[in-house]
Amino acid sequence: MFYEVIPGKIFRKDADFLTYSSEEELKIGQIVEIPLGKTKTVGLVYKKVAKPDFPTKPINRVLYSEPLPKHLVKLAVWLSEYYLTPLPNVLNLLLPTGITKNRRQTTKTAQKTEQTPKLPLIELNTHQKNAIQALKNGQEATKLLFGVTGSGKTNIYLEMAKNALKQQKSTILLVPEISLTSQLVRVFEETFGQKVILIHSKKTEAERHKIWESLLHSDAASIIIGPRSALFAPVKNLGLIIIDECHESTYYQENTPKYSALRAASFIAKTLGIDCVDGSATPLIEDFYLAKMRDSLVTIKEKAKSTAFTPDISIIDFKNRENFSKNRYFSNQLLQSITENLAKKQQTLIFHNRRGSAPLSICEDCGESLLCPHCYLPLTLHADTYELLCHTCGHKQRVPNVCPACGSPKLLHKGFGTKLLESEIKRLFKDAKIMRFDGDNNKSTSLDAMYDAVKNGDVDIIIGTQTVAKGLDLPKLATVGIVQADAGLFLPDYSAEERTFELITQVIGRVGRGHLDTAEVIVQTFKPDSPVLKFAVENDYESFVDYLLPKRKTAHFPPFAFVAKLELAQKTESTAVKKIRATYRELIKTPELRVSPPTPAFHEHTSRGFVWQIVVRSNSRPKLLNALKNLDPSVHVSLDPPSLL
Repeated sequence: MFYEVIPGKIFRKDADFLTYSSEEELKIGQIVEIPLGKTKTVGLVYKKVAKPDFPTKPINRVLYSEPLPKHLVKLAVWLSEYYLTPLPNVLNLLLPTGITKNRRQTTKTAQKTEQTPKLPLIELNTHQKNAIQALKNGQEATKLLFGVTGSGKTNIYLEMAKNALKQQKSTILLVPEISLTSQLVRVFEETFGQKVILIHSKKTEAERHKIWESLLHSDAASIIIGPRSALFAPVKNLGLIIIDECHESTYYQENTPKYSALRAASFIAKTLGIDCVDGSATPLIEDFYLAKMRDSLVTIKEKAKSTAFTPDISIIDFKNRENFSKNRYFSNQLLQSITENLAKKQQTLIFHNRRGSAPLSICEDCGESLLCPHCYLPLTLHADTYELLCHTCGHKQRVPNVCPACGSPKLLHKGFGTKLLESEIKRLFKDAKIMRFDGDNNKSTSLDAMYDAVKNGDVDIIIGTQTVAKGLDLPKLATVGIVQADAGLFLPDYSAEERTFELITQVIGRVGRGHLDTAEVIVQTFKPDSPVLKFAVENDYESFVDYLLPKRKTAHFPPFAFVAKLELAQKTESTAVKKIRATYRELIKTPELRVSPPTPAFHEHTSRGFVWQIVVRSNSRPKLLNALKNLDPSVHVSLDPPSLL
């Protein structure tokens, strides 16, 4: 017998399938070990074929008798075609790292049969019940659940997962990051107990392999929770997919194979005829637009708790220094609010989406800034360790005593990050319990580890980046202070306004959830007249959409065009320019494409060398894909990128 097998390594260009012989009957989706040149690799049995007219090698051995679910095999092929990615690269998404290793048995394999448990009662209000019914009645497989912050989307997820369990069906719940959604995970674990299976990168390779094997061999209905990789869990009886905070950019994989988990989930749902629910208070503009066009939009505008309210929101102009007579970073109003909260034993959240102490170190005499030697991007001062750190590649170095360019001792550290804000707050409020949460926390000081202390009010002042902006429901939180609300608006990217709106809306949504009688939001900004900030503080998503859609249409960006970002990195800039210009000349021959001239990438210099890029847009995805198929292999293609930076 002969079979086409997808190899786990690229053997040669356009060799997505290789033919092998086998003495035993194999199933589609079985994982095998195959010879490949002088080495061996894993492979996935794709199709039984007739005896070919060329010699073949036999399959070495069958690694698992149980095949992967058919929807995953179909998904692999679809991802390869949709994102112009070789199938061997896609196969690695489906298989755990170290799949050929023999693991020591430490836990029992999941049972083959499912015992019916007593499922919990989920309390739902009228709006939530109506939303669930609308989601059930929708004709499209993928629905967008657009619910304002605090509308109780979690309860909807719980009820739908419970209904799936009743039918002996499993649910995959995707979250942006486990650490950002620890509260949601805990609610599911408290509700469904051992039926919840967590898959994430904090588990060891062996633990992830064991979970994967358990799911492969199990018929039991379960609830799998994890980031985008959880979508590839080998679940046989999948009945529901939920994507929480579906606007998050982490659902797009930046490294090869590049793909959107939202699009992959939609394909699975359509293939299996099941529901895929994308939930967000601030969905991506293109998803909202398409959901309205397809009549697959379900909206909840009411907050879950009757005691919920709109907090008092003040916009403070950073340019008016009278507002900052007591401190250069915190307005007088914010300092007064913190003081009152401390007296009342209530919490304050300080949000600034930039970590470190100072993002720019510059010489006062010659104007030279201290740059990363690998990325050529400004180094960020971390005052607690007195180090300069590159937030792109991780390069670290001690702070020099003098300017490396001119020898002057006049080095200035400008701007501010969360570490600097933390030191200022500690200086101003010496008796307060203060904690900072950002990308510099270790495991023991992370928000996940300190969650109970934060929720119980043991922390007076919380300082952080987007880590604290989303998913938190803190009963004692009275004030949110946004230190510089417009920081993200200055980035040269078509999605900058959208990301700023989303972040501000999400962090404002941490208060006014019905726990306290009053709440306050203080928004500090250099652009108090910005329409983006206006819509965000008014929680007016639909007006923001009306504002942004015409701009997207004029500029030919999603949802009105398909976009590809082409990057080329070379050791010398002259080679990069020469090759990217040749690519540009080839692409402009296709009249259906809008091709931007070659430019240096935002991260112009990396460990890969000098990086140049081209942005390509088209109204037709097939024509876009066709034009990109035969590019120079050194050109890296990102289709549907969430950002052009």
